[in-house]
Amino acid sequence: MAPEHTPVTEDVPAEAWSGVHRGPLRAGEWVRLVDQKGRKHNFELVPGKRFFSNKGHLEHDELIGREEGFTVVSSAGGEYLVFRPLLSEFVVSMPRGAAVVYPKDAAQIVALVDIFPGARVIEAGVGSGALTCSLLRAVGPFGSVLSFERREEFAAVARKNVDQFFGTPAGESHPAWELRLGDLQEELPAGGERADRVILDMLAPWECVDAAAGALYPGGILCAYVATTTQLSRFVETVRVHGGFTEPQAWESLVRDWHVEGLAVRPGHKMIGHTAFLVTARRLAPGARPPRKTRRPAPGAYGPDYTGPRPAGVPTGEPAPELVQDPVQHVVTEASED
Repeated sequence: MAPEHTPVTEDVPAEAWSGVHRGPLRAGEWVRLVDQKGRKHNFELVPGKRFFSNKGHLEHDELIGREEGFTVVSSAGGEYLVFRPLLSEFVVSMPRGAAVVYPKDAAQIVALVDIFPGARVIEAGVGSGALTCSLLRAVGPFGSVLSFERREEFAAVARKNVDQFFGTPAGESHPAWELRLGDLQEELPAGGERADRVILDMLAPWECVDAAAGALYPGGILCAYVATTTQLSRFVETVRVHGGFTEPQAWESLVRDWHVEGLAVRPGHKMIGHTAFLVTARRLAPGARPPRKTRRPAPGAYGPDYTGPRPAGVPTGEPAPELVQDPVQHVVTEASED
């Protein structure tokens, strides 16, 4: 026999600024309905209002006051599972001004860029606020996120989305967040802010490498989120030429779900493939240079057709291997069999 259910009465402390609640659903909160075919609907609970679909309607008042995780039946017999939306579910369905940083990439940024409680983070641009929500959740109320956005209409959408997720009271904002209209390349050096992490989600992030270097503490991390291989190459080579960072690391993540039903176990027909590339590099101490070693680049890597930034010592044309150098990364030396 299942144990008797005890209603949840203790909510998540408001001062945690988590964007999450426990206990009964309340007016003003957002809920996520999933029907029998997996179709999803997000909406705000408003007393006296109705939700309509091709399966009839539901009264919002039927949902308010109940604990999440229940099934409700619409006027036409449609069944819906009701939960509060997770952050990853909220950002893919929220209103957009610009494209959002998808949850799989935001998770990689939070983990591999090492966003920690109390961190000082600078981002540009803010887009629709998807990554901003993850950054604010990670730094907590004792950290800070300074967001730069060039376009006022994008900033307005981002502010509305961030305030909606965190349940910010009208006229207020998240205590750890500052949103500025302007160009990071110009505004950051003028403001003199320092940061543990700088994240660039923009068309030409290489233009901001000098400004980011000036703001980062030694050991801080620079991260770029770029969509194309040409952007990836230009940014990586600009960071290399700058000389104040470790060797850039570039990667992308692909997510594939699986269908599991008895003996029918196979990859899903849909997958979240390429969304963007991520690049990271760590800031060196002022005046420091990393250890160097020679390496052989791919044939033609910096040949006559290459027009981007060129590392020191690499001549135009086919480079001589002994002249091409880059910072030493983590090296594992295999033991000799002798």
